Amino acid sequence: MDFVEIGFHPLTPIAASRLPSKATKGAVGWDVQANLDRDMCLKPGERVLVPTGFALTIPEGFEAQLRPRSGWAYRTGITLLNTPGTIDSDYRGEIKVLLVNLGDKDVWIKDGDRVAQLVFGRVLPVEFVVLKEIGKTSRGEGGFGHSGR
Repeated sequence: MDFVEIGFHPLTPIAASRLPSKATKGAVGWDVQANLDRDMCLKPGERVLVPTGFALTIPEGFEAQLRPRSGWAYRTGITLLNTPGTIDSDYRGEIKVLLVNLGDKDVWIKDGDRVAQLVFGRVLPVEFVVLKEIGKTSRGEGGFGHSGR
């Protein structure tokens, strides 16, 4: 099976023992953990950047996306504000997770909590071509709500 080598760079001593991990063999996302000195309370409507304590080296031609953890989002209303959060191959800073509390109760985030998942993907090179006319389709300019569903 082919794989892509991703560099994992711990920025704190505890992060060295917290490589992203999959919950099941068939999981697509790699769970990442909070790297905190103290617990954080996220009140309804608030947002916060949660440090992970690591940086990544992603090869050119690939990206990582940070996505919410579905069960946590369902139970608490915690999600990622910029879903998906794109991590470019040339970014070398600490991976941080932008959480928002869309629920109606305070949620406490503790060191070691799984706060997001990483999904990796290939990025296709593109070249834009300026067109004088755009082709027609049966959908046309139908946008938000156009299908009536």
